[in-house]
Formats: sequence, structure tokens, C-alpha cells
Amino acid sequence: MVFVGLVPAADAAGVWLFKLLVDDVLVARDLGAFPPLAIAFVGLTLVSGCVSMADGYLSTWIGERFLLDLRGEVFNHVQGLSSTFFDRRGLGDTLSRITSDVATIETVVLSGLTSVISNSLKIVVFGAVLFVLQWQMALLALLTAPFFLVVSRFFARRIKEISREQRRRVGALTSVAEESLGNAVLVQTYNRQKAENARFRREALGSFHAQLSATCWRGLLTALLDIIEVVGVLLIIGFGAWQLTLGAITLGGLLVFLAYTSLLMSPVRRLGRLANSVASAGASAERLIELLDQRPAVVVATRPRRLDRASGTVDFSHVTFSYPGSGRFAALNVSFDAHPNEVVALVGVSGAGKSTLTRLLLRLHDPQRGQITLDGRDIRDLDPIDLRRNIAAVLQETLVMDATIRENILWGRPDASDEDLERAARDADAHTFITMLPDGYETRVGQRGRLLSGGQRQRVAIARALIRDAPVLVLDEPTTGLDAASGHRLVQPIRRLMAGRTTLMISHDLTLTADADRIVVLDHGLVAETGTHAGLLASEGLYATLYRSAQGERTGIPR
Repeated sequence: MVFVGLVPAADAAGVWLFKLLVDDVLVARDLGAFPPLAIAFVGLTLVSGCVSMADGYLSTWIGERFLLDLRGEVFNHVQGLSSTFFDRRGLGDTLSRITSDVATIETVVLSGLTSVISNSLKIVVFGAVLFVLQWQMALLALLTAPFFLVVSRFFARRIKEISREQRRRVGALTSVAEESLGNAVLVQTYNRQKAENARFRREALGSFHAQLSATCWRGLLTALLDIIEVVGVLLIIGFGAWQLTLGAITLGGLLVFLAYTSLLMSPVRRLGRLANSVASAGASAERLIELLDQRPAVVVATRPRRLDRASGTVDFSHVTFSYPGSGRFAALNVSFDAHPNEVVALVGVSGAGKSTLTRLLLRLHDPQRGQITLDGRDIRDLDPIDLRRNIAAVLQETLVMDATIRENILWGRPDASDEDLERAARDADAHTFITMLPDGYETRVGQRGRLLSGGQRQRVAIARALIRDAPVLVLDEPTTGLDAASGHRLVQPIRRLMAGRTTLMISHDLTLTADADRIVVLDHGLVAETGTHAGLLASEGLYATLYRSAQGERTGIPR
């Protein structure tokens, strides 16, 4: 604020020195007055330069800190939203809001605030000097200011509407690009390049037209402001020439008055243009507020109960859940429990609700009815961080980050030693292929792990779960993507991993679940059967049908 006030003061002093130069040196033809004025000019220029540099540096620092903090807050908020938000919202549009929309808001909230104060101070300073020089001409100069503000206010409404559409188009374009490039293999496999190019062009064309419309309106506003300024200056020149003939003002005074008028018009114009920036930022703010208004489906308790290391007793009691907008239950009145040293297998056809139960246990969603407890505590009363620290999971979709293999495995336990890391990799049957890579454990896996095969990604994910050493283990199709030999090699490591833990296992490979202590058979979200492998086969129910079907598919493969 100090520097903002010093800048117009330095500008005003510089113009006043110009008046003295004209009246006391040029008109009076007195070269003796020139040296002190020249020294004053140089000194003032140095001071003005230092003030401008300090002002620019601090403004940039504060602006970038604002961006850093606001983006961090928005990103943190989005990270806390439930997975259904990401399932239903284009990722590119969300990214556009976090990046470009936040930057647009910063321009007005911080830079705009500084601009309002700075330009208001300039109007006050230059206006005061004008009144000192010639109050009648000063009134004439200030008469144009209301016209600037009225015209700017009128255009701001329309520009806000266009900016809103512009921001929406940018978000849609980013979403199309992210989705298409993120699925490049699928696009190329089905020869959809032309269709995707056409879809991208449609969105780009919409953005193009929105940008043209915005430019047109802004250009029209600039032209009108230019006309108002020219008319105002011409009136001042005419009136000033008349005052000069009457001897009411000196030539230096008239020239300096025109210079001050130009300096006065500039902040008035900037305040007028600021209305456009406010309108654009308003559209971005609406998009950002809409994002911040999204509330997470999973709410952390006001005073969550602490949980260090659980013993691992899990109990599902009459759990009912349906995904928003699905129109059907993914889990309906599901009840079962699992205890330490016990393996509970969840089986059923695709869509039966198996993976949904693991997502509920991890509190990625909360059930609409019923409860899930860990060691007798309702997981909704626990801090999700404490809950998830006690669960190691290998999810159905193999997820890895664009980082090194070491970093991906250490996601399970960042403070693990190199020995623990290698042991987990060996137990997951991953150490051999890792050491054969060019950089070993330091090899980057690429975006979504695309530099690894599906089986390699799965083994890295299993190693990540192994190193976590949690009391509860969730295995959602742990052998997905592995060939028969690799899958067979993983059976023993997985069994060693399950020792001493509460294990929930989902697998379509019923030979893998046959040794489970208990098998829960799900059918359309309902618990159809519960029992041991032998008991369920003897009952000739759904499990027996599924098992025989699986055995039929494995004809010719040794059991």
C-alpha cells in the first residue's frame, strides 16, 4: 500500500518538474535554473524506478502466494470429495477450474484491488493538482469520468455472460482432450482418431466463437472509451486555448495541465476496464464456488474416535447401499463378519456387489442403512486416516502413479526400509522383473503405469499392499492380469500375507477362494449363501453352479 501511494506521487512530481522546466527555463530563457531541475529529474527517476521495482516484486509475491494458497485449498477440497463426484464430472473441467479459473480470480481479487487503490489515488492526486492549476478546466476534465463508468458498467453485464460461456467452453475442451489422450490405446485400437478429432474440433470451435464474441465486445468498449477520452481532451484544449488568450494560464501551465489530464484519464480508463476483469472473474468465481459447494458424501465425525492398530474384527450389519442415480441397490441388507486369522471370500457374478462392499469398508462411500464396524467401532465414528491405515488393499483396478517402482511400493508404507521393500517385492513375485529393468527399482512406470505390463502393474500393487503390514487385508481380484504360471506363483505369497490378518478376498478364480474359512455368495446385492467350500458345494446352490462353470472353463488345466 505504501508503494501504491508513492507511485502517483512520483508521477505528479515529475510532471510538475516539467512545468517548471517550461516556465522557468524555456519561456524565461534562464539556463541557470536548468542544473537543479536536471538533478531533480534524475533523482526522481531513480526513486521512481526503485519504487516501481519494489512495487512490482511485492505485488507478484503476494499474487503468487494467493494463487498458491487458493489452489492448495481448492485441490485439498476436491481430494476430499467422494469417488462418485469424479465418476460424474469431467476431469478436464475440474482441472480447468483449479488452474485457469483460480488465476482469473487472482487477477481481480488481488491485482484488481491494488489497481482500484492505485488508480483511485492517482485520480485524487492528479485531480487535486488540476484544481490547483485551473479549477474551471479541472471540472471540465472530471465531467468525462461518469461517462467512462456508465459505459463500462453497461458492457460489464454482457461481458460477464460471455466470459461464463468462455470458461465453460475451455473446461469442456480440456475434458475432451484429457479423456481422449488418456485413452489413446482404446482410440487407436478402434480407429476412432477421426471421430475424436471431430469431437475435439467441435469443442474448440465453440471456444473459438466464445473468444471472438468476448473480443468483439471488449473492442467495442475500448472504442467507446477512446471516443469519450478524445472528446474530453478536445474540450479541455479548446477551453485551455481560450484561457491562454485571456492570460489566465501560462503556456507551461497549459502543457502541464494537458499532461495531468492524460494521467488522470489513464486511471479512469483502467477503472472502467476493471469492470470487464471483474465480470470475467465473476464467471470464474461462479464455477469455483460451484466446485467448493460440493460436499463430500463421506463426512468425518466432529470428534472422531482414535484408533491405533486394530485387532482386525470386521462386522457388516444389515448394510444397504445404492450408488447415486443408479436406481438399484448394490448391497441390500448384507450381514457377515470376519475375524483375525480368518479369510472370508466374497464371490458372485460380475455386478453382484462384491467390490462395493470393499469400497464401503474403506469408507469411499457410506451405507444408507446399517453399519460396518472395526473392532466394535462404527467406522463412521473413526478418522478415515486411522481406518485406512489399518487396511491394505489390492483394488480391482490396478492403480499406480507416474513415479518410480520404489516410490509406488513405498506408498504402502513410506518409512519402510530397503530390506522391507525388497522382501515385499519378492513375496509379490515382482523382484525378478524389477531387477531386469534398466534402472531397477528406480525405473519410472509412466502415466498410469503404461510402461509396465498389466501383470507387472498388478505385482507392484500387491507388493504395495504387502509392505503396508496392516491387520485387515482386502484383495479384490489379486491375480487379475497375470498368466496362469504367475498366478500360481502368487498363491503361496498371498497365503503368507493373509496369515494373522483379517482377509476379505474377492476373486472369480474359485480355486483361489476354495480354502477360505468362509465364503459369502452375493447375488444382485443380496447374500445368497454363506458357508465353507465343501458345504456350499453340497448344498447345490448358486456357489455350486458358479464353481462348476469355472471348472468347465478350466478344462484341460491341472487343478
